[in-house]
Amino acid sequence: MTLGVGLIGCGAIGTVLAKAIDEGVVGDARLVIVFDIIREKAEKLAESLRGKPLVASSFRDVIENPEVDLVIEAASQDAVREYAVEVLRAGKDLMVMSVGAFSDRDLFEHVKRVAKEHGRKVYIPSGAIVGIDGIKAAGIAGIEEVVLVTRKPPRALKDAPYVLERGINLDEIKEPTVIFEGPASDAVKWFPKNVNVAMTLSLAGVGPERTRVRIVVDPTLDRNVHEIRVRGPFGEIVTMAKNVPSPSNPRTSYLAALSAIMTLRRITEPVVIGT
Repeated sequence: MTLGVGLIGCGAIGTVLAKAIDEGVVGDARLVIVFDIIREKAEKLAESLRGKPLVASSFRDVIENPEVDLVIEAASQDAVREYAVEVLRAGKDLMVMSVGAFSDRDLFEHVKRVAKEHGRKVYIPSGAIVGIDGIKAAGIAGIEEVVLVTRKPPRALKDAPYVLERGINLDEIKEPTVIFEGPASDAVKWFPKNVNVAMTLSLAGVGPERTRVRIVVDPTLDRNVHEIRVRGPFGEIVTMAKNVPSPSNPRTSYLAALSAIMTLRRITEPVVIGT
């Protein structure tokens, strides 16, 4: 059975996902309809695809389309807050890319409850980090400590609210410099387009308040680096991902889009490998 997909957000990641579906990379799926608050972006994307998906005039066009089985959010944390529950209530499954929205624990619990009530699934791809399978398994035995160290070149952190509010001049940083250290719950608020991985890690492990995040501006790098250290009765997990930035958006990693593509493939394939 072909999976009918609706896409919210036609930016960098949304475009990568749309093209992957259009080219058959994700398996038996079809892009039915696309939506963006800037309609021209949706129209441009739809026109570039062979499958010529519909262009929605509003969000409701997406959730009311009977051919849509799964809605992908690839827009923003605000989009998650505004649309997630409505998607599930409409009887559609949901994939969330802007997982930082779930730093609001009440929102996350509400989304989980509505998904259960309506028999739907919420998919959160691993994103730009590795080792999520192992961390989820380790959580059964208990996790004592989780630390994420994210290193990014200055251009990747441009326009982050934390940088702007504190007047940090990224161009003046000439050596690796820690600009933030704190819980994941704060990190995803101050860097909403940079460290969604912190929330993914938190949900897989010990939660956003106990997950520690350190953000380093490193002008010697040309890619985004995420190092994770997890400790508990099971032992210790250490992972590192050196990610090439997305060609069209240096604030995010190419691996984040590839992770979402793999999640879609997992949904459509008959054999699932991994936790």
